[in-house]
Amino acid sequence: MKVLLVFAHPEPRSLNGALRDVAVKELESQGYEVRVSDLYADGWKSEVDRADFPSLDPQARLIPVAASKTAFDADTLTEDVKAEIGKLLWADILILQFPLWWFSMPAILKGWVDRVFAYGFAYGVGEHSDRRWGDRYGEGTLAGKRAMLIVTAGGWEEHYTPRGVNGPIDDLLFPINHGILYYPGYDVLPPFVVYKVDRFDASGFETAAEGLRERMRTLATTPPIPYRRQNGGDYLIPGMTLRPGLGDQEMSGFALHVNTEA
Repeated sequence: MKVLLVFAHPEPRSLNGALRDVAVKELESQGYEVRVSDLYADGWKSEVDRADFPSLDPQARLIPVAASKTAFDADTLTEDVKAEIGKLLWADILILQFPLWWFSMPAILKGWVDRVFAYGFAYGVGEHSDRRWGDRYGEGTLAGKRAMLIVTAGGWEEHYTPRGVNGPIDDLLFPINHGILYYPGYDVLPPFVVYKVDRFDASGFETAAEGLRERMRTLATTPPIPYRRQNGGDYLIPGMTLRPGLGDQEMSGFALHVNTEA
Protein backbone atom coordinates (compact mmCIF):
# COMPACT_ATOMS: atom_id res chain seq x y z
CA MET A 1 0.00 0.00 0.00
CA LYS A 2 1.18 3.49 -0.86
CA VAL A 3 0.49 6.72 1.05
CA LEU A 4 0.90 10.34 -0.02
CA LEU A 5 1.02 12.80 2.90
CA VAL A 6 0.60 16.44 1.86
CA PHE A 7 2.03 18.57 4.67
CA ALA A 8 1.18 22.25 5.14
CA HIS A 9 3.03 23.90 8.01
CA PRO A 10 5.87 26.46 7.66
CA GLU A 11 7.95 25.20 10.60
CA PRO A 12 9.49 21.71 10.44
CA ARG A 13 10.17 21.81 14.22
CA SER A 14 6.50 22.46 15.00
CA LEU A 15 4.05 20.12 16.66
CA ASN A 16 2.73 19.39 13.18
CA GLY A 17 6.22 18.49 12.06
CA ALA A 18 6.60 16.10 14.98
CA LEU A 19 3.22 14.49 14.31
CA ARG A 20 4.09 14.11 10.63
CA ASP A 21 7.24 12.24 11.61
CA VAL A 22 5.22 10.01 13.95
CA ALA A 23 2.77 9.19 11.17
CA VAL A 24 5.46 8.45 8.58
CA LYS A 25 7.47 6.28 10.95
CA GLU A 26 4.40 4.27 11.97
CA LEU A 27 3.26 3.81 8.38
CA GLU A 28 6.68 2.65 7.28
CA SER A 29 6.85 0.23 10.20
CA GLN A 30 3.57 -1.25 8.94
CA GLY A 31 5.07 -1.79 5.49
CA TYR A 32 3.51 1.20 3.72
CA GLU A 33 5.47 3.07 1.06
CA VAL A 34 5.22 6.76 1.96
CA ARG A 35 5.85 9.96 0.03
CA VAL A 36 5.58 13.44 1.58
CA SER A 37 4.79 16.63 -0.31
CA ASP A 38 6.04 19.36 2.05
CA LEU A 39 4.44 22.42 0.51
CA TYR A 40 6.34 25.13 2.40
CA ALA A 41 9.69 23.39 2.07
CA ASP A 42 9.06 22.90 -1.64
CA GLY A 43 8.12 26.57 -2.13
CA TRP A 44 4.76 25.56 -3.57
CA LYS A 45 3.14 28.26 -5.70
CA SER A 46 -0.39 28.61 -4.36
CA GLU A 47 -2.10 31.06 -6.72
CA VAL A 48 -3.69 30.11 -10.02
CA ASP A 49 -2.57 32.51 -12.76
CA ARG A 50 -1.41 32.59 -16.38
CA ALA A 51 1.88 30.94 -15.47
CA ASP A 52 -0.07 27.72 -14.85
CA PHE A 53 -1.03 27.52 -18.51
CA PRO A 54 2.11 28.10 -20.62
CA SER A 55 0.36 27.08 -23.84
CA LEU A 56 -2.40 29.69 -23.41
CA ASP A 57 -2.32 32.40 -26.08
CA PRO A 58 -0.89 35.53 -24.39
CA GLN A 59 -3.70 37.58 -25.94
CA ALA A 60 -6.46 35.25 -24.75
CA ARG A 61 -8.58 36.03 -21.72
CA LEU A 62 -7.74 33.73 -18.83
CA ILE A 63 -10.73 31.56 -17.89
CA PRO A 64 -9.20 29.17 -15.32
CA VAL A 65 -11.71 26.33 -15.78
CA ALA A 66 -11.38 26.32 -19.57
CA ALA A 67 -7.60 26.77 -19.42
CA SER A 68 -7.32 23.89 -16.94
CA LYS A 69 -9.29 21.56 -19.20
CA THR A 70 -7.28 22.47 -22.28
CA ALA A 71 -3.95 22.11 -20.48
CA PHE A 72 -4.89 18.79 -18.88
CA ASP A 73 -6.13 17.32 -22.16
CA ALA A 74 -3.00 18.50 -23.97
CA ASP A 75 -0.63 17.49 -21.16
CA THR A 76 0.67 21.05 -20.90
CA LEU A 77 0.11 21.64 -17.19
CA THR A 78 3.23 22.84 -15.38
CA GLU A 79 5.72 20.21 -14.20
CA ASP A 80 5.05 20.78 -10.50
CA VAL A 81 1.33 20.16 -11.00
CA LYS A 82 1.90 17.09 -13.16
CA ALA A 83 4.22 15.68 -10.50
CA GLU A 84 1.54 16.02 -7.82
CA ILE A 85 -1.11 14.47 -10.07
CA GLY A 86 1.28 11.57 -10.60
CA LYS A 87 1.62 11.15 -6.84
CA LEU A 88 -2.17 11.11 -6.40
CA LEU A 89 -2.51 8.40 -9.04
CA TRP A 90 0.33 6.44 -7.41
CA ALA A 91 -1.05 6.58 -3.86
CA ASP A 92 -3.71 4.29 -2.47
CA ILE A 93 -4.26 6.68 0.45
CA LEU A 94 -4.02 10.47 0.64
CA ILE A 95 -3.46 12.29 3.93
CA LEU A 96 -3.75 16.06 4.17
CA GLN A 97 -2.09 17.45 7.31
CA PHE A 98 -2.48 21.04 8.41
CA PRO A 99 -3.19 23.41 11.33
CA LEU A 100 -6.72 24.80 11.43
CA TRP A 101 -6.20 28.48 10.62
CA TRP A 102 -9.27 30.71 10.60
CA PHE A 103 -11.57 27.70 10.42
CA SER A 104 -9.97 26.22 7.31
CA MET A 105 -6.74 24.96 5.77
CA PRO A 106 -3.73 27.24 5.20
CA ALA A 107 -3.78 29.13 1.90
CA ILE A 108 -0.84 27.15 0.54
CA LEU A 109 -2.79 23.88 0.84
CA LYS A 110 -5.90 25.40 -0.73
CA GLY A 111 -3.63 26.55 -3.55
CA TRP A 112 -2.34 22.99 -3.93
CA VAL A 113 -5.93 21.83 -4.40
CA ASP A 114 -6.76 24.70 -6.77
CA ARG A 115 -3.84 23.87 -9.06
CA VAL A 116 -3.58 20.08 -8.80
CA PHE A 117 -7.27 19.14 -8.93
CA ALA A 118 -7.42 19.99 -12.64
CA TYR A 119 -10.45 19.90 -14.92
CA GLY A 120 -10.59 16.45 -16.52
CA PHE A 121 -8.66 14.96 -13.62
CA ALA A 122 -10.55 15.74 -10.40
CA TYR A 123 -13.67 17.39 -11.85
CA GLY A 124 -15.47 17.69 -15.15
CA VAL A 125 -15.31 13.90 -15.45
CA GLY A 126 -17.99 11.57 -16.84
CA GLU A 127 -21.37 11.82 -18.51
CA HIS A 128 -23.59 14.81 -17.79
CA SER A 129 -27.20 14.03 -18.66
CA ASP A 130 -30.67 13.70 -17.12
CA ARG A 131 -29.50 10.35 -15.69
CA ARG A 132 -26.05 11.25 -14.37
CA TRP A 133 -24.37 14.51 -13.46
CA GLY A 134 -20.80 13.51 -13.93
CA ASP A 135 -18.63 11.06 -12.03
CA ARG A 136 -18.33 12.81 -8.68
CA TYR A 137 -19.34 12.52 -5.01
CA GLY A 138 -18.34 8.89 -4.58
CA GLU A 139 -17.20 8.33 -8.15
CA GLY A 140 -14.49 9.79 -10.34
CA THR A 141 -10.80 9.51 -11.08
CA LEU A 142 -9.81 8.79 -7.48
CA ALA A 143 -12.58 6.31 -6.63
CA GLY A 144 -11.36 3.22 -4.79
CA LYS A 145 -8.73 5.19 -2.89
CA ARG A 146 -8.90 6.42 0.71
CA ALA A 147 -8.24 9.85 2.19
CA MET A 148 -8.18 11.50 5.61
CA LEU A 149 -7.19 14.66 7.42
CA ILE A 150 -4.73 15.19 10.27
CA VAL A 151 -5.67 18.53 11.84
CA THR A 152 -4.39 20.52 14.80
CA ALA A 153 -6.48 23.18 16.54
CA GLY A 154 -5.63 25.65 19.27
CA GLY A 155 -9.14 25.60 20.74
CA TRP A 156 -10.58 23.10 23.16
CA GLU A 157 -12.47 20.07 21.88
CA GLU A 158 -15.58 21.43 23.62
CA HIS A 159 -15.34 24.54 21.45
CA TYR A 160 -15.90 22.38 18.36
CA THR A 161 -19.02 20.50 19.47
CA PRO A 162 -22.63 21.11 18.28
CA ARG A 163 -23.13 23.59 21.14
CA GLY A 164 -19.58 24.91 21.09
CA VAL A 165 -18.90 28.48 20.04
CA ASN A 166 -16.75 27.46 17.06
CA GLY A 167 -19.35 25.08 15.64
CA PRO A 168 -19.08 21.31 15.14
CA ILE A 169 -15.72 20.18 13.80
CA ASP A 170 -17.49 17.89 11.31
CA ASP A 171 -19.27 20.93 9.85
CA LEU A 172 -16.07 22.98 9.64
CA LEU A 173 -14.26 20.16 7.85
CA PHE A 174 -17.22 19.19 5.63
CA PRO A 175 -16.13 21.43 2.70
CA ILE A 176 -12.77 19.64 2.71
CA ASN A 177 -13.92 16.10 3.43
CA HIS A 178 -16.99 16.14 1.22
CA GLY A 179 -16.26 18.94 -1.23
CA ILE A 180 -12.57 18.29 -1.94
CA LEU A 181 -11.96 14.62 -1.11
CA TYR A 182 -15.27 12.83 -1.65
CA TYR A 183 -16.03 14.88 -4.79
CA PRO A 184 -13.37 13.15 -6.97
CA GLY A 185 -14.18 9.74 -5.48
CA TYR A 186 -12.13 9.17 -2.33
CA ASP A 187 -13.54 7.10 0.51
CA VAL A 188 -13.06 9.65 3.30
CA LEU A 189 -12.06 8.44 6.75
CA PRO A 190 -12.98 10.35 9.91
CA PRO A 191 -10.38 13.04 10.60
CA PHE A 192 -7.74 12.81 13.29
CA VAL A 193 -8.01 16.10 15.19
CA VAL A 194 -5.73 17.25 18.02
CA TYR A 195 -7.06 20.06 20.24
CA LYS A 196 -5.48 22.56 22.68
CA VAL A 197 -2.17 22.30 20.83
CA ASP A 198 -0.99 25.70 22.07
CA ARG A 199 -1.01 24.28 25.60
CA PHE A 200 0.77 21.00 24.93
CA ASP A 201 3.44 19.54 27.17
CA ALA A 202 5.42 16.32 26.70
CA SER A 203 2.63 14.23 28.19
CA GLY A 204 0.03 15.77 25.90
CA PHE A 205 2.20 15.18 22.88
CA GLU A 206 2.73 11.50 23.69
CA THR A 207 -1.01 10.99 24.12
CA ALA A 208 -1.65 12.58 20.72
CA ALA A 209 1.21 10.66 19.13
CA GLU A 210 -0.10 7.33 20.35
CA GLY A 211 -3.58 8.16 19.09
CA LEU A 212 -2.09 9.00 15.70
CA ARG A 213 -0.08 5.79 15.63
CA GLU A 214 -3.29 3.83 16.22
CA ARG A 215 -5.04 5.65 13.38
CA MET A 216 -2.14 4.87 11.05
CA ARG A 217 -2.35 1.19 12.04
CA THR A 218 -6.01 1.10 11.03
CA LEU A 219 -5.90 3.14 7.81
CA ALA A 220 -6.97 0.18 5.70
CA THR A 221 -9.78 -0.96 7.99
CA THR A 222 -11.39 2.18 9.47
CA PRO A 223 -14.90 2.56 7.99
CA PRO A 224 -15.22 5.72 5.87
CA ILE A 225 -17.74 8.46 6.55
CA PRO A 226 -20.95 7.16 4.87
CA TYR A 227 -21.55 10.10 2.55
CA ARG A 228 -24.40 9.64 0.08
CA ARG A 229 -23.33 8.85 -3.48
CA GLN A 230 -24.53 11.40 -5.99
CA ASN A 231 -25.54 8.81 -8.58
CA GLY A 232 -26.69 6.18 -6.11
CA GLY A 233 -30.35 7.18 -6.15
CA ASP A 234 -30.47 9.50 -3.14
CA TYR A 235 -30.47 12.68 -5.23
CA LEU A 236 -32.82 13.95 -7.89
CA ILE A 237 -30.94 14.58 -11.15
CA PRO A 238 -30.29 17.14 -12.57
CA GLY A 239 -31.57 19.26 -9.65
CA MET A 240 -29.13 17.47 -7.29
CA THR A 241 -31.44 17.75 -4.28
CA LEU A 242 -32.00 14.97 -1.77
CA ARG A 243 -35.06 12.86 -2.51
CA PRO A 244 -38.07 13.52 -0.26
CA GLY A 245 -38.25 11.20 2.71
CA LEU A 246 -34.52 10.67 3.05
CA GLY A 247 -32.80 11.76 6.24
CA ASP A 248 -34.24 12.85 9.54
CA GLN A 249 -37.02 15.33 8.79
CA GLU A 250 -35.75 17.62 11.56
CA MET A 251 -32.22 17.51 10.20
CA SER A 252 -30.75 20.18 7.96
CA GLY A 253 -27.43 21.29 6.58
CA PHE A 254 -24.40 19.12 6.05
CA ALA A 255 -25.65 16.21 8.15
CA LEU A 256 -28.30 15.40 5.53
CA HIS A 257 -25.56 14.23 3.17
CA VAL A 258 -24.36 11.50 5.54
CA ASN A 259 -26.31 8.28 5.17
CA THR A 260 -26.98 7.46 8.80
CA GLU A 261 -29.29 4.66 7.70
CA ALA A 262 -26.39 2.79 6.06
